[in-house]
Amino acid sequence: MAAATRIHPTAVVDPGARLGEGVEVGAFSLIGPEVEIGDGTRIGPHCSIQGPARIGRDNRFHGHAAIGGEPQDKKFRGERVDLTIGDRNVVREFVTVNRGTGDGGGTTRIGDDNWLLAYVHVAHDCIVGSHCVFSNNATLAGHVEIGDHVILSGFAGIHQFCRIGMHAFVGMGAFVNGDVPPFVTVAQDGYGRPRGINSEGLKRRGFDAERLAAIKRAYRALYVSGAPLEEARAKLAELAAGSDDVRALLEFVETARRPLLR
Repeated sequence: MAAATRIHPTAVVDPGARLGEGVEVGAFSLIGPEVEIGDGTRIGPHCSIQGPARIGRDNRFHGHAAIGGEPQDKKFRGERVDLTIGDRNVVREFVTVNRGTGDGGGTTRIGDDNWLLAYVHVAHDCIVGSHCVFSNNATLAGHVEIGDHVILSGFAGIHQFCRIGMHAFVGMGAFVNGDVPPFVTVAQDGYGRPRGINSEGLKRRGFDAERLAAIKRAYRALYVSGAPLEEARAKLAELAAGSDDVRALLEFVETARRPLLR
């Protein structure tokens, strides 16, 4: 434990935990064994962090976050599984993040610079990229993969084993039960349905008119043309010759593990 670490007198820190410089642990929080917390990370009151878990630098965990708990999976038998969280993430009140499972790869991973707002749940074996925003009550079932710059609106729910591609936007209350390609917007309609591309988000991230036009052509080929998936994939392959963004979208479609959300 670094000298500059500040632990509230009511907090409990296991001797097997490793805390970096400038780490703060708030009142009544619990840090379990085999937990590593990087420099400058702040743990609010009434939090629990269970290991094995590796947490990077300058993260902020607000009150009552429950991080690194055992997976909510009946097949879990106490095998050694872990959680990895990167740097500069904001984790708000009552967020739950579970460790992995032995049959699912053994690790739950969250990247850098994400915002997980109140009551978000990240289940076992999920892989979350960087620069994502999960709004209140957004929920990931097990084995979900989320790309960079994804936004999940409030009460969105993602079915197990689904993938959400980079720069996608999932609207409020949408239930997603298929793979969502990069750049696509999904809106609530019973189960979520594609509703165009995430134009505003892409513009804010510096996508110019040419890149947006290429992505829109790809979206029309995949969703508006009415073509069967194989024909749509062939059209995407043509469009991908002139666009790295379309090439990324095509690669996502070709590696789908679940049916594509169409």
